[in-house]
Amino acid sequence: MIGLQLLPVFGTVVPVPEAEPGAAALGEAFQLTNFLRDIGEDLDRGRLYLPTEELAAFGVDRELLEWSRARGLPDRRVRRALAVAVAVARNRAVYRRAEAGIPLLREESRACVRTALVLCEGILDEIVALGYDVLSTRAVVPRRRRAAVALPKLLASAWSNSRLRLPS
Repeated sequence: MIGLQLLPVFGTVVPVPEAEPGAAALGEAFQLTNFLRDIGEDLDRGRLYLPTEELAAFGVDRELLEWSRARGLPDRRVRRALAVAVAVARNRAVYRRAEAGIPLLREESRACVRTALVLCEGILDEIVALGYDVLSTRAVVPRRRRAAVALPKLLASAWSNSRLRLPS
């Protein structure tokens, strides 16, 4: 998972094994979000990464997903399955576990990781705003929101780094 792979890059203020659960949760949260966001594109490539048994409980199967994708018609069963069974609430819980691991990272890594977490979780907000219609529309965080989240952190980091380089 990407979270565990990046842990040596981010560094920790605790022994690495203590930070691993948060890092693993971060990678899992990002991956689950991408699965939800990319359902339509994945279907086009012959892939489906959602739990079919959970979809079936809502009357959703691969054929219905493909039919909805091909016609650009969101189906209420698909929306309900994504909203209730598969998706957003469960994914948000994984983000909360990941967020708990951020203080375990080196201080200089925290803002970057928190920004990535907020922006990636923002995709979930966009999925909800789309009414779970991820088969005909790709959910993306609007540029204004990306700037509002990332710019203050970037400026603070730049300011902090420039102060460190000034002669005393």
